[in-house]
Amino acid sequence: MTHHVYVLECADGSLYTGYTTDVERRLAEHNAGDGAKYTRGRTPVTLLYTESFASRSAAMAREYAIKRFSRAEKERLVDY
Repeated sequence: MTHHVYVLECADGSLYTGYTTDVERRLAEHNAGDGAKYTRGRTPVTLLYTESFASRSAAMAREYAIKRFSRAEKERLVDY
């Protein structure tokens, strides 16, 4: 199974970072209002960036690292 870290841009311009095993399904959940609490009131969301990992632990470590980035660092990561 492949694990993914992704960055979304919300309708209000904010950036959201998450983890999933199925990026397309998770994006659909976010846009349907069934995703993370943070994105529920900020739809529609747009996928900006993904990274893939062989293990869940590696993906979650990267998710944590990206969540600690400043906005400027996240923008550089996604080549905003």
